[in-house]
Amino acid sequence: MNWTHKCIALALGGGGARGFAHIGVLKALSREKIPVDLIVGTSSGALIGGAYASGITPQEVELKIGEYLNSKEYQSSAVRAIERAHDGERVSLTRKLQGFFQNKFLLLQAMFKPGILSPEEFQSMIDFFIPDIMIQDTAIPFRAVATDLISGEQVVFSEGSLREAVMISSSVPGAIGPRQFRGMLLSDGGIISLVPVNAARKEGADIVIAVDITRGIFSDEEIDTAQGICDRASDIAAYHLTRHELAAADVVIRPRVGNLHWSVFSHAENLIAEGEKAAEEKMRDIKKVIPFFTRFGAKRSKARSVAV
Repeated sequence: MNWTHKCIALALGGGGARGFAHIGVLKALSREKIPVDLIVGTSSGALIGGAYASGITPQEVELKIGEYLNSKEYQSSAVRAIERAHDGERVSLTRKLQGFFQNKFLLLQAMFKPGILSPEEFQSMIDFFIPDIMIQDTAIPFRAVATDLISGEQVVFSEGSLREAVMISSSVPGAIGPRQFRGMLLSDGGIISLVPVNAARKEGADIVIAVDITRGIFSDEEIDTAQGICDRASDIAAYHLTRHELAAADVVIRPRVGNLHWSVFSHAENLIAEGEKAAEEKMRDIKKVIPFFTRFGAKRSKARSVAV
């Protein structure tokens, strides 16, 4: 019998607000005492994964989310204005008009700026959830995935500021401007890797548990404008790219997140519940791929460290 410990990694995908489902997944894995040797995150997967890797429990992250969403800072933010324009829930006519005009103003701004949101506003949100530590000092080895807009290549952060890595990995194109970094122009990791399974493999993972929070390929939205056509084309490309990458995972968890826009943060409670439910449904498969000895006291291994 092979008693060698296997490196078990979580590959947490991107999807903006849908990333709250990761919290539910982490709650279920923690409750079942599933060992995690490495966390690799893209975009919102980097945000939630980075917080968890730093030592913050899923329950603490959940409490932080409630606190942030009820804060004056969030309620008056550009993200909240974008959410009002994309949330399908019923709101008052006044709220709809407010969201409509705020969103149009933000889109007009985007024609002259690299992003709708100010770097300061977005950094403030990152700082609220992520402690000011180095990646090398996280309790669980952590990697954040980004994309270099100049070379078109994937960039994986394995050292340096945890906050900066998460900020760059979460820079949704069009919403957050890219960041100049060591001669590169870095943006959201989801541009080329929405669920970073291959990055986890390259970082030494033997077993990869992937969490896919991408929107489904089927949509009932009308495709009758240039923006709608571009968005649809992007969704189709992302779907097929993600499907190819997920083929390399040992287990894929797919929370039922629907087609929520990346900005709809007010659905956090439901998204967390869906993540927990989806992980519970896959728990038998997860335990099958994890060796018995690993689950019951094997010495933890460390993922190899590779500088960005």
